[in-house]
Amino acid sequence: MRRTRVAALAAVLCLLVSGCSVLGTAGDEADAAGGSGGGMKVTLVTHGGKGDAFWDLVRRGAEAAAAKDGIDLTYVSDADPAAQADLVRDAVHAKADGIAVTLAKPAAMRGPVAQAKAAGIPVVGLNSGIDAWRPTGLLEYFGQDESVAGRAVGDKLDALKARHALCVVHERGNVALEARCAGMRKTFAGDTDNLYVDGSDMNAVTATIASRLRQDTSIDEVVTLGAQYGLSAVKAVRQSGSRAKVATFDLDKDLVKAVRDGEVQFAVDQQPYLQGYLAVDALWLYRTNGNVSGGGTAPVLTGPAFVTRSNVSAVSRFAAAGTR
Repeated sequence: MRRTRVAALAAVLCLLVSGCSVLGTAGDEADAAGGSGGGMKVTLVTHGGKGDAFWDLVRRGAEAAAAKDGIDLTYVSDADPAAQADLVRDAVHAKADGIAVTLAKPAAMRGPVAQAKAAGIPVVGLNSGIDAWRPTGLLEYFGQDESVAGRAVGDKLDALKARHALCVVHERGNVALEARCAGMRKTFAGDTDNLYVDGSDMNAVTATIASRLRQDTSIDEVVTLGAQYGLSAVKAVRQSGSRAKVATFDLDKDLVKAVRDGEVQFAVDQQPYLQGYLAVDALWLYRTNGNVSGGGTAPVLTGPAFVTRSNVSAVSRFAAAGTR
């Protein structure tokens, strides 16, 4: 009996030890694949200029994903391409675990992205550079195909029977903005003129648009490429006495009100909150599970979606919360 008891005790101890071992392994796996980033550091580097509310939406989306995944997120931006490139290099030197970057001026990003890749840091793109993300060496891309969006706007203007459109570009040389106007020109049956303005000075934007409307009374549609510029165009139409209508790319809570009130015909929503969210979450998924959205060959599109007076109520509460 004594030998039997010793054997039974040994068996119990063995089971306990095995049980502890199994539980420990399961816990390790859960930690590796669960909601914790495990101290993962991600840097989001955009070309957003000061005072542009669009980038607040991108940042909020990124912060929401970082909070969910337990990521230490750093957000930095600079409208100057050389300065933006330096911010990417800073993230490499700081040994970030992942970098998300915009490619408004793709040539400036090639060197810093190559440095990140050489250091073993995955880099994803968002918002700008849909034609450049793969040649630049990015892992994934999240955003809107601006050429497609521009062509959709051209079709929309034809349906509204517009004849002469002014496409207002608030940042010269930005590939995404140029693609919007070029796409619109491809499908719009009327005339399209580009007007370049200083997007960092809203009063100057209003004055420049108003001046052009006074000079050319045949302009019957003003298309801006950002929500706040759409509101400036509304002011410019009033100041100039023009009968031109206003449409815009992008959305915020003030623009939602303008659409509801009929001051802006429509907005093209590329969902910037979603872009920031997906970019950060994608880096976490790549680290914890090896996932690559789009298979590394196709972009993940977040737009375009038209917001008009007929459907604006569906997004108004999200815009009021600062996420659309």
